[in-house]
Amino acid sequence: DLPVLITGETGSGKEIAAQTLHTRSRRAAQRLVSINCAALPESLAESELFGHEKGAFSGAVAAKQGLLEAAHGGTVFFDEIGELPPGVQAKLLRVLETKKLMRVGEVRERTVDVRIIAATNRKLAEESVAGRFRQDLFFRLSSAVLVLPPLRDRQRELPILARTFLSEACARAGRPPLLIAPAAMDLLLRYSWPGNLRELRNAMDYAATVVTEPVLEPEHLPPPILAALTTPRSARQPEEESSSLAQLARVKGDWLVALPD
Repeated sequence: DLPVLITGETGSGKEIAAQTLHTRSRRAAQRLVSINCAALPESLAESELFGHEKGAFSGAVAAKQGLLEAAHGGTVFFDEIGELPPGVQAKLLRVLETKKLMRVGEVRERTVDVRIIAATNRKLAEESVAGRFRQDLFFRLSSAVLVLPPLRDRQRELPILARTFLSEACARAGRPPLLIAPAAMDLLLRYSWPGNLRELRNAMDYAATVVTEPVLEPEHLPPPILAALTTPRSARQPEEESSSLAQLARVKGDWLVALPD
């Protein structure tokens, strides 16, 4: 039941982590309701989350159950929680503290049992100090904090993820599996992956679609990745420069061997 705050860059796998937390909890048999706070219109946020009664506002022609009620007994995942409007933050805090909510236009409270998992790519501690996010809600949400490193810092995982994503993409395309040539894997390990897991998955989807040979070679990688890897050193961003060859690995069979400086 412990609330969990998942932090990490965009595309680092926060939603996958939330799904895993739910499926391995005692609430796994119940619903996991995912809410993209960034896509939630401020004018409709309260109605969508907490529900409303008939006639509560113009257009409310019937009573409606909110997403929190719909997840009763299960888990609610708030993606990009930092985008939640301040007024809704206060109401969510009350739900966390009392396990009760009130629909818009209603005068009685309803009991709701949900586990909250939230995710953000912002530094919510700093946002709360600056007054851009409720500090009391931040403390309530961050009972446990899960930090997902960016893909560029997960060198041991990247080959496994690349092969997994490629295998899944080939299956979806209805084609034979593709192998990744060592030279292509070297390039994948050298790339900085600003889009993290999402970008890697897209790259493997691209390969499964365009490669006709049985092995994925360097020239089969998406053009933006190849262009970034061939950019002159002087034109690279500072964060790319910080990733030295000593941090790279070459895949040989099942072994990972560190490259020398």
